[in-house]
Amino acid sequence: MKILHLPLIKKLDILIIKSFIGPFIVTFFVTLFVLVMQFFWLYMDELLGKGLGVWMILQLLFYMSTTLVPLALSLGIVLASIMTFGNLGESFELVAIKSAGISLLRFMRPLFFFIVFISGLAFVFSNNVIPYANLRALSLLYDLRNSKPAFNIKAGQFNKDIENFSIRVGEKDKDGRTIRNVIIYDHTSGVGNDKVIIAKEGEMLSSPDKQFMIFRLKEGWRYEEYAKDGSDKNEQVRMYFKQWDKVFDLSSFKLQRTNQDLFKNAYQMMNVRQLKYEIDSMNRYYDKVPERVYNYISPYITIANDEHKDTLPGLVAGVNAKPLLYDSTFLNTIPDTLRMRVLQQASSQARSSKNLVEVTVADLVLRDMNFTTYNIELNRKFTLSFACILLFLIGAPLGAIIRKGGLGMPLVVAIGFFVVFHIMSITGEKLARTGAVDVWAGMWMATGMLLPMAFILIRQARNDSQIFSKEWYIRIWNMIAGIFKKNKTVE
Repeated sequence: MKILHLPLIKKLDILIIKSFIGPFIVTFFVTLFVLVMQFFWLYMDELLGKGLGVWMILQLLFYMSTTLVPLALSLGIVLASIMTFGNLGESFELVAIKSAGISLLRFMRPLFFFIVFISGLAFVFSNNVIPYANLRALSLLYDLRNSKPAFNIKAGQFNKDIENFSIRVGEKDKDGRTIRNVIIYDHTSGVGNDKVIIAKEGEMLSSPDKQFMIFRLKEGWRYEEYAKDGSDKNEQVRMYFKQWDKVFDLSSFKLQRTNQDLFKNAYQMMNVRQLKYEIDSMNRYYDKVPERVYNYISPYITIANDEHKDTLPGLVAGVNAKPLLYDSTFLNTIPDTLRMRVLQQASSQARSSKNLVEVTVADLVLRDMNFTTYNIELNRKFTLSFACILLFLIGAPLGAIIRKGGLGMPLVVAIGFFVVFHIMSITGEKLARTGAVDVWAGMWMATGMLLPMAFILIRQARNDSQIFSKEWYIRIWNMIAGIFKKNKTVE
């Protein structure tokens, strides 16, 4: 009997994997496209209108799509799992497989190993590729968000995009080049409108390398004012030109790339090894904090410090002070001639100690925030990978229970579970950042809450549960309605 079932089981393994791969690839790329478009719409207002080339936008979207792969992978897996098992259930293939004595868990086994393999690849991807993609994407996004808008002259408005120049064009033809009634105020001297250019018409031309804008003006005047030597009066010079080229430098409008090494120390650009190194470094720092605080304030606590004979103890050295009794105060042991000096020095040392301690506390608060951030990022690399396995364990039995293929009910249920998982993950991360819970508890909260649900759904699927069947709810409603009708008839 075992020999007869062995070829069948191998064929079933191949069948289930082939049935899963197609929907998985489609749903993964569709989900990734939706997430990338969400990012684009989020930053669209900051990117448009800056004269960015198509290649620059595509480059940014490519790097951002790389960083969104783990999230798209999780949603793609749960949706593909529901679709695959829903299609098999709708076509009664699951019923035939169970009637052949093959359990649902055995049928899920090849896909489970495949998802574990995908999860391992997701971890390798998150640990090695995403830090590099984050470095390129975030540095490029920073440069794009801080770049100047594209130089654009509008008719009837003053344009001050070019530094030290104010340009007004009365009319602008549809060709985008011909301009009329041009006024240019030159403020390069820094003393006001001492240089003015007026022209009836002209053309706007760009240099071949796009580094300069040339205004080829015609039929105009140049007005310039000069201060006379030794006189408070200015001399104005007017020059007529038939044609004159005014060149503007547009290098400031070109995208300036920031050195990417400045972003390398951010937590998004680190892998597991680097994050662990930073966490260990902070742990060593925390262990040395008490010793550092003692070294900071010990020079100012001189009453019990034998190394500082020239400070407070030195003030009372050699003075026949009264012995310090139980009911005496320290000030009563100091002569009247030295009391004010002692108080001033003690107050100064107390303020110095307080400032040093406050600086240490502020540094500890900042380091504690970084410590939490590094721990969150370290746990995230594992939680996102394990989410692929968890959502498969939820999606596969759900598909077997729903028994509906396509993109109707499976899509609604998959998005619902994914949204719940995503909201719980965000909530757990925020709780971890605020210190309400430990980092590991916050980051694994969504997994811990949904994992029991996965086992419940697997149990229901093995028992052919009908919790998602419309007929099951109709039968229950008819049963309850029949009970009420029976009681009414008896009365």
